[in-house]
Amino acid sequence: MEQQMIKYAEQGNIEETLALVDAGVNINVTDTNGRTAVMAATYNNEVEIVKRLIERGADINIRDKQLNNVLLYAGASGYLSIVKLAIEAGAATTITNRFGGIAIIPAAERGHVEIVKELLENSDTNVNHINNLHWTALMEAVILGDGGKRHQQIVQLLIEHGADIHIADAQGITPLEHARKLGFTEIEKILTAAGE
Repeated sequence: MEQQMIKYAEQGNIEETLALVDAGVNINVTDTNGRTAVMAATYNNEVEIVKRLIERGADINIRDKQLNNVLLYAGASGYLSIVKLAIEAGAATTITNRFGGIAIIPAAERGHVEIVKELLENSDTNVNHINNLHWTALMEAVILGDGGKRHQQIVQLLIEHGADIHIADAQGITPLEHARKLGFTEIEKILTAAGE
C-alpha cells in the first residue's frame, strides 16, 4: 500500500494517492530511492498532487538518496509552481543538495530567472551560500551559465539582493575575473557597475 501510494503520486493519480493517505497510509513513507510521495510527484512536476500532499501534512524537507527534496529538485528543474508551494509551506532553505548547495545555486546555474527571483523575494535564502566547490549562486551563474540574457538577469538579481561580488572561488578567482576570461562582456559590465 505504501509503495503503491508513492507510485500513484509519481503517476499523477490524485484520487488513488489521496485515498491511500486518507486510509491512514504514512504520508512520509519512502521507497527504495528514499523518495516520499510528495518527492515522487515533484520529480514529475505533478503540481496538484504536491499541493494536496502538502495540505495533508507531507514533510517536504525530507531528502531522498540523491539528497534532493521538494525545493531543491523543483528549483534546479525550473518548476516554479512547486517552488512557490514549497516556499509557502515553509520549506527549509538551508538544506543542501549532494554538492553542498542550496536551491538557488542550481537555479542560477541553469538560467531559471523566475525561480531565482522567487527565492530571493519570498524566502530567507542566503544569497551568499557557498557550496562544496566554494562557489556561490553568483559564481555558478557566471562560470556555468552561457553569458546570455537569462544569466545576465540572474547576476543582476543576485547583486540587487545582496550577493557579495568579492567572494572568490577556491583558487581566489572572483566572478568578475571569470566573466572576463569567458568573454561575457555584459556580465562583466554588471559586475563592474556593482563596484568590483
